[in-house]
Amino acid sequence: MPIEILMPALSPTMEEGTLAKWLVKEGDTVSSGDLLAEIETDKATMEFEAVDEGIIGKILIAEGSEGVKVNTAIAVLIEDGESVDDIAAPTAAAAVAPTQATPAAQVAPATAAPAPTPQTKDGSRLFATPLARRIAADQGVDLAQISGSGPHGRIIKADVMRSSATAPAPQAVATPVALATGPSADTVARMYEDREYEEIPLNGMRKIIAARLTEAKQSIPHFYLRRDIKLDPLLKFRAELNAQLASRSIKLSVNDFIIKACALALQAVPDANSVWAGDRMLKLKPSDVAVAVAIEGGLFTPVLKDADTKSLSTLSVEMKDLAARARDKKLAPHEYQGGSFAISNLGMMGIDSFDAVINPPHGAILAVGAGTKRPVVGKDGELAVATVMTVTLSVDHRVIDGALGAELLQSIVDNLENPMAMLA
Repeated sequence: MPIEILMPALSPTMEEGTLAKWLVKEGDTVSSGDLLAEIETDKATMEFEAVDEGIIGKILIAEGSEGVKVNTAIAVLIEDGESVDDIAAPTAAAAVAPTQATPAAQVAPATAAPAPTPQTKDGSRLFATPLARRIAADQGVDLAQISGSGPHGRIIKADVMRSSATAPAPQAVATPVALATGPSADTVARMYEDREYEEIPLNGMRKIIAARLTEAKQSIPHFYLRRDIKLDPLLKFRAELNAQLASRSIKLSVNDFIIKACALALQAVPDANSVWAGDRMLKLKPSDVAVAVAIEGGLFTPVLKDADTKSLSTLSVEMKDLAARARDKKLAPHEYQGGSFAISNLGMMGIDSFDAVINPPHGAILAVGAGTKRPVVGKDGELAVATVMTVTLSVDHRVIDGALGAELLQSIVDNLENPMAMLA
C-alpha cells in the first residue's frame, strides 16, 4: 500500500523547514538510503534519505516551499503494481498548518504530537524501517520503547533520532522563548512611519539566535572575569612552528592556540568542565570546545570534540573545515550542538575587549580581543613594550563559582603565556 514520506525532524529542536530541492521526480525508483531531497533547517541545509524502497508516486510539496511542518506528508511512495490512483488524500492533521486565526499557544509542536499506538513488548512484530533499526542498533536504543510516527505506527529514522537525542537530557530541549520584549511590532512601526526604512523579515536562524540569547541573558546569572595575556612568546613560537609546517601547507593561527589552551585548562580544572541541565549539572570528561563562526545573517558555534587530545595542526585543519562548511550552511546538527565551553574571537576585527553572552547549556564562554602593543611594567619595575591581548570569561554562576572561574582563567593564561608546555 502507498506510504507517506513525511517531513523529517533533522534536529531535536526542528519544528519546520524549507524543502529546498527535490533530488528525485515522480516515477523514480528509490531504495533505502537514497537521497530524496535537500531540506533547509534554521541552521543548515541537509540531505534527506529514503527509509523505504518503492516508487515516487506523487510529490505533495513543491521544492522551494517554506515553513513545512515536521511530520507533514511531502510525497507518497508506492510499490510495483500500484498506481497513483491508489493514493489517498493526505491526512488533514498532517497537511493543515496553523493559521493566523489559531493562537500559537494552542498549536502543539509537531515533534510533540501524539504518536500512534505504541509497539507491544509481548513478542509481536515491531514495525520499523531498515534504517531505523540500524541506527537504533548503533546507538543502543530500544525500539520497543519508541512509538512510531510513520504510516500505521511504523518506526522511522526521525523517531529513533528524536529518542536518542532527547533521552539523556530531555530538559535541554527548552520551550521556545517569546521574541517580543518591549513595544509591539506595530507600535515600533508607528514610531517610524514618517521615516524611510526597509522592513527585513526574520529568517529561522535570526529567530533562534534572538530567542536563545534572550533566554540566556534573562535566565543565566552571568559574571565576568578579565585578564591580560602577554602574547610575545606565543607569537615567536607560532612563527617557528609555521616555518616548519610550511611544507605541509599548514599555517597555525593564534585562535588554534587559544582553542588548545582552553581545552587543556578544562582538563586541569575539571570541575569547570560542566554544563547546566535544569535540575542538575553534567560534568564532562572530554574537552569539547565550541568556537563562534560569523556567517551571513547569524552565526554558528561548531564544536571541536576531544580538543585536549588533538595536536595544534589537527585542530587547525578541523577548525578551517568546520568554519568553511558553517559559512555554506552544510554542518550537521551534531557538529554544532554540545560542548561545555565556547570561544568568541573578535580580535581580528580590532575589538580590544568585550563581554560575550553564554550559549546555554555551556558553563562559560571566553571573549577574545585583539593583541596590541602596550606599555607594560616588568618584574623589576622597568617599563617595556609587549603584545598584550585582553580576554573576558563570561561564567554561569549556577555552574562555576568565582574562585573556580578564576582558576580556569588562570590556567588558560598560563597555557598561552607558556605555549611550548601545551605540546608536552
